[in-house]
Amino acid sequence: MRWTANRVPLGGHRLSSLNVLSALKMSTLAEKKIHRCSWAESDPLMREYHDREWGVPEYDSRALWEKLMLDGFQAGLSWLIILRKRDAFRQAFANFDPEKVARFDETKVTRLLANEGIVRSRAKIEATIAGARAFLSMRDQGLGFSEFVWGFVGGKPIQNTGPIPTQTPLSVEISKALRARGFKFVGPVIVYAWMQAVGIVNDHSPACFRRNAVKS
Repeated sequence: MRWTANRVPLGGHRLSSLNVLSALKMSTLAEKKIHRCSWAESDPLMREYHDREWGVPEYDSRALWEKLMLDGFQAGLSWLIILRKRDAFRQAFANFDPEKVARFDETKVTRLLANEGIVRSRAKIEATIAGARAFLSMRDQGLGFSEFVWGFVGGKPIQNTGPIPTQTPLSVEISKALRARGFKFVGPVIVYAWMQAVGIVNDHSPACFRRNAVKS
């Protein structure tokens, strides 16, 4: 092999010290293990959802309601199924605008039952419509959905440091309060899963890189 006076192979390129350091840094970062909650490692879509959304405190009333409705559709199914269908759900349910969903009639229900992009359960579809009407009823009474929900925890997320339960006395209490206002598919287990998702409780594992990030 022939070399130039600067000890660079003919036809080659000199690698600057800056590029060398950058390459080494990228290699180090690639080797560094990112710790996540174990459930999020099963699928790329679940990882993205975990890293960007799950456990982030949500204070917008409409967004809180949408997530509760989607958790209702999850009943008896996996969250991954709902996540894969979420865009189709949003299209089918008018981007989860309570004003529009509350006006859905039997003709609309029939169309939804024929929509292969969503979970075609009459009970869950009708529960979502009832949930929209309950949401609006609360608003008309001067009670915002976010104010109602976060009032159970004094406006601040619970930082769970123990084992992760499937339900708690608080989720039972919230479930009863939601049912009393006309919501359906809001049992204590569904409600607790929703509480985790919207950051009412921080259930990221202690080693998860998102544990501290979502604290509020």
